[in-house]
Amino acid sequence: MPESSLTQTKLLILYMLDRVDFPLTQAQISDLLLTREYTNYVELSQALSELSEAGMVHSQIMQHNRTHISLTADGLNTLHYFENRIAEDTKLDIKDYLSKNKFALKDAVSILSDYFQDPGGAYQARLLVKDSGAPLIELTLSVPDEEMAAHVCNMWQKENQDIYQYVVNKLF
Repeated sequence: MPESSLTQTKLLILYMLDRVDFPLTQAQISDLLLTREYTNYVELSQALSELSEAGMVHSQIMQHNRTHISLTADGLNTLHYFENRIAEDTKLDIKDYLSKNKFALKDAVSILSDYFQDPGGAYQARLLVKDSGAPLIELTLSVPDEEMAAHVCNMWQKENQDIYQYVVNKLF
């Protein structure tokens, strides 16, 4: 695999992360770079791994093994130094994609749900909405089994706005 191609993939990842004010998931980065054929899966995986090892991106494993990736100061400095190596039409394509999909991309990393089994055998469904990285609402519900916990988490992804609005209306 040519070094220049791997370097280009790393720069595209850094460029994407610099153009948003929230982390992106590994799947979101893959979606753009693979569907537009800027890279292949093996190279993308290697680039993400090397960026993380070099401290240019921060990777955090979230719910159900979803990885959130954010740009570090070192990554930003590197991007600014080498950004001129990214073609202008590629930059425009990435900016356009991020602009058109900003709300969907942000929702994917701002609306979180996960569940776990507590020591008593019940399941806890943890539901969270973040705004600018800070919790907007956080709920933990105790449910009798794993199936119900998974269902609650799935419903949270669909109904969080209505639930949040209901809670706000009732409390304020």
